[in-house]
Amino acid sequence: MGIGRLSAGHREGALPGGWEQARRKLGSILVLLTSIAALTFILADQGSRGSLRLTEARVFPSIPAPAAVDGERRAGADAAPAQAEENRYRALSEFVSRRFRVSQDAALDLVTLAHGAGNQLQLDPLLIIAVIAVESRFNPIAESRAGAKGLMQIIPKYHGDKLEEFGGEQAVFEPAANIHVGARILKEYLRRTGNLGIALQMYAGALSDDEDQYTRKVLNERYRLQQVVSPSPQRPAAPIAVRTVATRVSYPNVLPSELD
Repeated sequence: MGIGRLSAGHREGALPGGWEQARRKLGSILVLLTSIAALTFILADQGSRGSLRLTEARVFPSIPAPAAVDGERRAGADAAPAQAEENRYRALSEFVSRRFRVSQDAALDLVTLAHGAGNQLQLDPLLIIAVIAVESRFNPIAESRAGAKGLMQIIPKYHGDKLEEFGGEQAVFEPAANIHVGARILKEYLRRTGNLGIALQMYAGALSDDEDQYTRKVLNERYRLQQVVSPSPQRPAAPIAVRTVATRVSYPNVLPSELD
């Protein structure tokens, strides 16, 4: 009987204890399910926000600040003249390279130097290049029997003072010095005479040539260069006597007349 009661008591006590364990397991499962549901909700919410941001980025692209836009516009405006200048130099150097059989790199250097001197002295760079073409055909070590030397055929004994700032007479064969000094000489003659034809004939030492052959050669060469940088289907106007017109012709209004 005692044993029977003990067994019965054990059985009666086992049911509440088993229920407690089951209840605890059920609680743990519910907590786990609740955590999973919360995590799923969070992930779904973040995914929807990311999708919304992506949609907004597509529909409403970011707009640069006004300062950035202005900076880009200024950069573009600065780049355009630089690109145009580079294209001009390259076109001229290609023409010079083909016509006078010099390397394109050397031609580009000389074209650039001529533009630098022309801009500094307010003298047409194409006129400077044309004088170089007629005087030396772009040979930097050209030398005449009269003692004229370099690209623009400068005679050092007459223009030694202008060569001094470049180191003296030995600089006459240096392209930068020669072009700058030659351009200064031509500019000085233009200032003194006010007439391009007379200035060019003075530069060549050919004032006694009534036909102005040197002037015509230079202006015709300049016209060819003009056609390279700004092609025109029209031929130049009929020839005029550049040096003998009644009124003084101011540079740069004198245009070449016809090709040789």
